[in-house]
Amino acid sequence: MNTFSSAAVEAKDLVKRFGGLTAVDRIGFEARAGECFGFLGPNGAGKTSTMKMIHCASPVTEGTLRVLGMDVRTSARAIKRRLGVVPQETNLDPDLPVRRNLLTYARYFGLPRAVAAERADRLLETLELAGRANARVDVLSGGMKRRLLIARALIHEPKLLILDEPTTGLDPQARHLIWQRLRRLKREGVTLLLTTHYMEEAAQLCDRILVMDQGKVLIEGNPRELVEREIGREVVELQVEEAEEARVLAAVSGNEFKRERSGDTLYLYTELALEITARLKAAGFRRLLYRPASLEDLFLKLTGRELRE
Repeated sequence: MNTFSSAAVEAKDLVKRFGGLTAVDRIGFEARAGECFGFLGPNGAGKTSTMKMIHCASPVTEGTLRVLGMDVRTSARAIKRRLGVVPQETNLDPDLPVRRNLLTYARYFGLPRAVAAERADRLLETLELAGRANARVDVLSGGMKRRLLIARALIHEPKLLILDEPTTGLDPQARHLIWQRLRRLKREGVTLLLTTHYMEEAAQLCDRILVMDQGKVLIEGNPRELVEREIGREVVELQVEEAEEARVLAAVSGNEFKRERSGDTLYLYTELALEITARLKAAGFRRLLYRPASLEDLFLKLTGRELRE
């Protein structure tokens, strides 16, 4: 098990403005060395703006931001040499084959050719791309391109790896392979910063998460502990119209729960899902299920269920 002894990233009163828009509004957090720290939030929450400030691609407007012990305002070049970035967009060089993409990128960090070649071959093997070493980038599948982006970000053996939605659009097999490789990196001591819209991904990988909305921090902590504290252990989902809600509440009176409605679904958050489900079925309700509470329940409770474009 990893022990987190020091901060890899520290932010205090961090602000990012674009003209009159405040994308990040005086947030503070600490990502510890050796952990996976996740940034969650709906579109426009400020996650990507925060990540870009961390990897020195966008200047800080106000506040303090230290990465690997260095101030981003004064040590951007030194910070960039010690971190790897996997961006949302696929920005591989289409004119170079797979292995050459890695070797060319390694030159930016001054790696000797023999060292770069050894690392490139090892990373291609680790990320199951060795058989495509001489293939053109444009013939790779989406999953292969994402794995190549991760390999490229690791060629200089960074201490901190920034992953901005690394598995968006991938099939389950590719996603699970990337999760396995990221967990291995964490065991090897690499600190991971992750943004994702996949709640299962955050639950699988993150030691701690920070949920943002409209540029502000809503909550921070261990995913499982936050779910149990804010939601409970179990959820009963019941498809029932508002007119019947009073009958639902009468059927389960005396049981402890919290409730939330979204459209035609009533959510009961409880520690007594089996008992509540039995009482609802006895009262004639059939369109229901019970399940463990999840990070998605927490996310939707905090940020709402309306669509964000």
